[in-house]
Amino acid sequence: MIEFEILFLNPDSEGKFISSHGGQSPTFKTMRYRSRRLPLYTQKHLSLSLSLSLHTMALSAASDGPIPDTWQNIVRPLLLRPSSDNALLIWTHVRAHVIPPVVDAAVVLCMVMSFMLLLEAMFMSAVSLYVVLFRRTPEKRYKWEAMGGDAEKGGSDYPLVLVQIPMYNEKEVYHLSIRAACALTWPPDRIIIQILDDSTDPLVKNLVKVECEEWAKKGINIKYEVRSNRKGYKAGALKKGMEHHYAQQCDFVAIFDADFQPDSDFLLKTIPFLVHNPEIALVQTRWDFVNYSASMMTRIQKMSLDYHFKVEQESGSTTFSFFGFNGTAGVWRISAINEAGGWQDRTTVEDMDLAVRATLKGWKFLYVGDIRVKSELPSTLKAYRNQQHRWTCGAVYLFRKMGWDIVINKEVSLLKKIHVLYSFFFVRRVIAPIVTFCFYCVVIPISVLIPEVDIPVWGLVYIPTTITILNAIRNPSSLHLMPFWILFENVMAMHRMKAAMVGLLGTSSVNQWVVTEKKGQLIRDKADLEVPLLEPAPTKCSERVYVLELGLAVFLILCATYNIIFGNNHYNVYIYFQAVAFTIVGFGFIGAPNPTS
Repeated sequence: MIEFEILFLNPDSEGKFISSHGGQSPTFKTMRYRSRRLPLYTQKHLSLSLSLSLHTMALSAASDGPIPDTWQNIVRPLLLRPSSDNALLIWTHVRAHVIPPVVDAAVVLCMVMSFMLLLEAMFMSAVSLYVVLFRRTPEKRYKWEAMGGDAEKGGSDYPLVLVQIPMYNEKEVYHLSIRAACALTWPPDRIIIQILDDSTDPLVKNLVKVECEEWAKKGINIKYEVRSNRKGYKAGALKKGMEHHYAQQCDFVAIFDADFQPDSDFLLKTIPFLVHNPEIALVQTRWDFVNYSASMMTRIQKMSLDYHFKVEQESGSTTFSFFGFNGTAGVWRISAINEAGGWQDRTTVEDMDLAVRATLKGWKFLYVGDIRVKSELPSTLKAYRNQQHRWTCGAVYLFRKMGWDIVINKEVSLLKKIHVLYSFFFVRRVIAPIVTFCFYCVVIPISVLIPEVDIPVWGLVYIPTTITILNAIRNPSSLHLMPFWILFENVMAMHRMKAAMVGLLGTSSVNQWVVTEKKGQLIRDKADLEVPLLEPAPTKCSERVYVLELGLAVFLILCATYNIIFGNNHYNVYIYFQAVAFTIVGFGFIGAPNPTS
């Protein structure tokens, strides 16, 4: 508890200042003020601010009296104060009357966004658990029958399938996807494997070409295609690949990135859904990760992506038969691609773009989580940041470009349009990164500096705890990593929010495309997976130090320390842990080292 005095003058009707006891000389009346909530800095200087305000009130009340005495006794001494005192008065006034309302408004906004995020997470988790508990497998919801005849000999029962593998300077992994595609079980005369090589490195391009020639000698129907330029990046390569005459004769197209390795029975499990259900345009399978144990960062990535597939994709497929195509490990009906307008390169998420346009044409999507395709997670922080920027920025920019098209569309129901606009785009792509960073990394730390601000316990504790529990339910094997997942996701939320702002504003870097680096040796040699969870930083300072993360770490440390000294809550415990997370990432001690050459 603090106690201080407020001194003020009482002017009479003639403009003279009298005491509260009727004296003729200016005297001061004393009042006592008690507060438990004002910080020490404000307690020390509040009397100066109140003095300025009360003197101004006295001057106004005495405006009908002798101004010279008022000027001489009150205003002139104030104006003659040292400039440092005036600056202190201004800051004290701003601190008391401007900053708390602004932070209060930020708290309210964050509470609203958090509640929106909670409702979305609860809905998706409820649908996902319903699918598991009631065994609502894809085979129960849609017709599925094994392909007839001999898969080796072929026949009219087997549709013509195109397998596309786009790649760009994939020196470490190019042969993995090619080998897996060539081993797919399907009649040889009913499958065409198309390698879309946009490599700019002559050595890599020659290696890919030689690999294709070797498989062609073994009787595999494989086509090696190159372009004269990289216009449109991956979307441009896929679009160009579909223009070849042999591709136009195919019924379905399976797409795999260069690091993906489907099992040999992949087509036998997925194609029947498309053959027997003409309303289905896409069958998306789940990703599996061969290097998830390489570091703490890859383990956390696996947790996030497992939640994405088990909850987001599953719930979207079950309720509205819609979700975002993941760009790989999926099979498309080619007629659906053509009806939707084909591949477009207007954003960096060409896969999501095609999915949204296809669903607006009335097509349905199916997620099959039992079919898994091995792939590789980004193992360096730089590669992961680039990937997350491309995914977040591209999705938000697509929302900006297609929002009105979704609103005016007349081929899908109003409920589905609301789902796509509100749930799929607005809450998950815009709200999620903004509230995660702003609330947990900015508003909460700032609130310890401004005790007048109250954060409701339901927003501070109950909402994040519920969301974490919902995630843990679908990732029980990673329960021990939940604290690390929370802290690291908060750090990455800073980059996702930045990317979301770039997408919303449509800045010049909105279509910046950086290919995610692959480290194929982690796949080839399981021994390489046994590495520490925290890796030594790379040698180059520019690749080791991340200024934004370190700046946030310093800010959080200062807030937590202030909370220990002056605060009356225990926010400092969380803030210190979050500061440590920013520090670790800021110095590059997470993930594999970046290559220095």
